Amino acid sequence: MRVLIVEDHEELARTVAAGLRREGMAVDVALDGEAALERTSVNDYDVVVLDRDLPGRHGDEVCATLAATGHPARVLMLTAAGTIDDRVTGLGLGADDYLPKPFAFAELVARIRALARRARPALPPVLVHGDLRLDPAARVATRDGRRLALSPKEFAVLELLLSARGAVVSAEQLLERGWDEFADPFTQTVKVTISRLRRKLGDPPLIETVPQAGYRI
Repeated sequence: MRVLIVEDHEELARTVAAGLRREGMAVDVALDGEAALERTSVNDYDVVVLDRDLPGRHGDEVCATLAATGHPARVLMLTAAGTIDDRVTGLGLGADDYLPKPFAFAELVARIRALARRARPALPPVLVHGDLRLDPAARVATRDGRRLALSPKEFAVLELLLSARGAVVSAEQLLERGWDEFADPFTQTVKVTISRLRRKLGDPPLIETVPQAGYRI
């Protein structure tokens, strides 16, 4: 999944982003509300983790703008003010969930994953194709009972292909959904990741290359 962290405390933002990347997510960071709206105008995010108390353009305004423009991302609002009135106000602005600071990182991850499941068509908790099984929550993939040692990007690509349910996924879509904004669109990283993933999946081959279109399982 792709996540945008909007937090003006730079050290906290970078720390949370690093932790989410270790969980296999593609993460971008915005340090103020204006930057958040710029990124959401050009990128599709599954979840926006939005600090409410932003300087300049307030988090409330960012949340209301995302709701008004119909951006598909789910919004998880963060704030140091955790009263019932604060939560009601945030949810009334269009936020999908609310998490007071300080928060446990494990809870943040769980809430992001729950929101991401709501941001796209419902999928089974475990993705299965023949003898291939992928459990996104447990971050485990197996083939014929054998656990696959996948890197975070390999896992992300495999999850995207299985989630497509036989449809072709272009290299551009894989790059958009599996990497952050610093990924070079002209890089061979998707092709290289697919090649490594094929080797780890073994025989018979599962990933099909569709000329001039992309890949599918």
